[in-house]
Amino acid sequence: MADTARFARLDRRALLQLGAAGVGAATLGAGSFARAAEELTVGVVYVGPKGDFGWNQSHAVAIDALKKVPGVRVVEEERVPESIDVVKTMQSMIEIDGAKLIFGTSFGYFNPFMVDLAKKYPDVQFRHPTTLWSADKHPKNLGGYYCLLSQAHYATGVAAGLSSKSGKVGFIAAKPIGIVIRSINEFTLGVRKANPDATVRLVFTGDWALPVREAEVTNSLIDSGCDVIACQVDSPKVIIQTCETRGAKSCGNNADQASLAPKGFVTGAELKYETIYKKFADLLSKGQPLPNIEVGGFDKDMVRVTPYGAGATPEARKATDVAVADLTAGKPVYVGPIKSNKGVEIVAAGQSIDNYDAALNAQTYLVEGVQGELS
Repeated sequence: MADTARFARLDRRALLQLGAAGVGAATLGAGSFARAAEELTVGVVYVGPKGDFGWNQSHAVAIDALKKVPGVRVVEEERVPESIDVVKTMQSMIEIDGAKLIFGTSFGYFNPFMVDLAKKYPDVQFRHPTTLWSADKHPKNLGGYYCLLSQAHYATGVAAGLSSKSGKVGFIAAKPIGIVIRSINEFTLGVRKANPDATVRLVFTGDWALPVREAEVTNSLIDSGCDVIACQVDSPKVIIQTCETRGAKSCGNNADQASLAPKGFVTGAELKYETIYKKFADLLSKGQPLPNIEVGGFDKDMVRVTPYGAGATPEARKATDVAVADLTAGKPVYVGPIKSNKGVEIVAAGQSIDNYDAALNAQTYLVEGVQGELS
């Protein structure tokens, strides 16, 4: 980020604080709200750098698309900690820039920061990329949106299963929480749909961003015979680059990492936040209410797979295209018989689980084919 841009944002915060003491903010506010009457101002806050090849970039790419929508103005700030700093940033966007819609894109922004701000500014809409919002606990002008990234991992699993020569695939995950476990399981179901004899070796790093640990685990998986590595960490940059250096294939997560691995990249599971951001801006511009919770996968154009790289075989490309088409049509991922890797029946033969069943986000098991443990 340019130093001048950062200084400008800090200067707005300083002016806001002066305004709280009765100096100058009235004039700033009048100008900003006059501007807001002519266009919708959207504020976006990132916890890390926008160009991280991961979580933050997935939001930034979507916001770049939103900037092209007529009548929409975007103000952004990156590298904002999950602390009182996010309150100052969002308050600045509201009181100085006239923002009427705020996207706080990091998990730790929600409670208490966005909850408290939503109470303080009832005329501003706040949205967070989770389903944490609850009607009986939280303000009505607060809410969430959630892309079923696990569906995209299922599709990349199909590609990985058909792009692996050894039948040994690795998966590097941050933490054993429900939504991550779901991605691991759906990726594995995709791998084994393509190659029923394949296995997925799972390793948890312990946190969302541990580049040194991620490099160590990637090397270890390759040394154990895994020739395709997938992941769910904040930024897969180190994992993808390590695979490329070692001659292994890779599958991305969150955003597009294809440029990092021109020889071995297969495809990746991407969040398609522009669908949400454009929809919410359009509704608000028309004076229509926003949904408090919006959840969707391929069927709602909220996830996608990264364009295929050189690591994807022709068979993998065709089969993955079919998998995406099936998910877009609403076909379930979980079709029995499915057992856990402990031999416990999860889905009986002839049965299935709807892709929007909330229980899928609270899984405490790993499906058959996963080599690894949750603890």
